[in-house]
Amino acid sequence: MTEAPGRSGAIGSMGELLVEFICTEKDGHNRQPSTYAGPYASGAPGIFIDQAARVGARTIFSGAVGDDAFGHVLVDRFTSVGVSEALVLVVAGVPTGSAFVSYNSDGSRDFVFNIAHSAAAHLPVGEAAVAAFASFGLDAFHISGSTLGDPVMAAAALGICLALRERGVAISFDPNVRKELLVDPSYMETVRALLGIATFVLPSAEDATVLFPGEPFEMFSRRFHDAGARYVVLKRGDAGCIGSLAGGPVEEFEAHKVGVVDPTGAGDCFCATFVALIAQGFAFREALRFANAAGALAVGKTGPMEGNSSLAEIEAFLGERR
Repeated sequence: MTEAPGRSGAIGSMGELLVEFICTEKDGHNRQPSTYAGPYASGAPGIFIDQAARVGARTIFSGAVGDDAFGHVLVDRFTSVGVSEALVLVVAGVPTGSAFVSYNSDGSRDFVFNIAHSAAAHLPVGEAAVAAFASFGLDAFHISGSTLGDPVMAAAALGICLALRERGVAISFDPNVRKELLVDPSYMETVRALLGIATFVLPSAEDATVLFPGEPFEMFSRRFHDAGARYVVLKRGDAGCIGSLAGGPVEEFEAHKVGVVDPTGAGDCFCATFVALIAQGFAFREALRFANAAGALAVGKTGPMEGNSSLAEIEAFLGERR
């Protein structure tokens, strides 16, 4: 088994915590009576921090759940993998956030979210939250664009990122652009502000189409490196991934051929593996190779976190494909 090169990276994240229910039939668009499976622990930043813990990082998360059974699903999940819940609030009187997803035959998905009017929107903010993150000794702090749909949550996320960056913490950003939010000018303003301060720039191919239309990877990655980003990685789904290190090589990996059961969370799993391994001292190429494999493993089980994997599981998967 590959061993981390002697450094246990500390990773933090914040954002929406949700339970997810998955429609067991396709093409209903959440509009037809049907059976739903769940509750599954979810929320893009929650998926990220769960996976970061599984591959060996010290982890802390800031978010909120309701004082209900679904809140226990999320807190118990974090406890089971060693994520610190010191900044997870339990909010009385409002439900835990939720998402209902219906898959379509063409691979697309329809979501119904309850975030803004749930506990998920009650993020710890201000200097106390910044101080708690800083005292954890963070190497990197991750934000997903999924957190930016609510203006209050977006402002909280950006404020904490700016404060932590001033303290020397590397910012990791997955734009995770949601088409439903593009009509809000403040949403894209926050996305671009975070892109401008990120050490890790981690878009998907879909993000790149919206954010960098017509630009090849070599062009927009060079622009981010010139602005101070150290790592730029493009997640390309079934086309694999490509990444560049500032002043270093461009690396590319083909996708692993696997059966897709549930793609939700695969990008978050990829990002977490890459950032957590870099923070633990892994070389750029090795971290990217493991992240590519972790993303492939993630799609093999139903539920957004259920395909998350340990370093040993990732290495075994890679070993089978040598």
